Amino acid sequence: MAREKKPVHKVQMTEGKRNIIHQLLQEYDIETVEDIQDALKDLLGGTIKEMMEAEMDDHLGYGRSERSDSDIIATASRPSVLTAAMVLWRLKYRRIVH
Repeated sequence: MAREKKPVHKVQMTEGKRNIIHQLLQEYDIETVEDIQDALKDLLGGTIKEMMEAEMDDHLGYGRSERSDSDIIATASRPSVLTAAMVLWRLKYRRIVH
């Protein structure tokens, strides 16, 4: 039985996108795959961190600066849970970055 092929997402390359890519290549002096990875980390790192912190706030039911009924437990467990979330995110999206 033949495997079903996944549809390929084709990007419409516009002049605006070409200009953005050209500017990024110049700004980050991109020449290697590692340069691309560093540029993506720089561009998306803060956004990803904010997204993960928002997920953690939602999961815990209160924000980072808010107090809970069990502050000692919440303070102790929050960094390890956030670190675990970061590891899971990296594993999930490793194909994109590497």
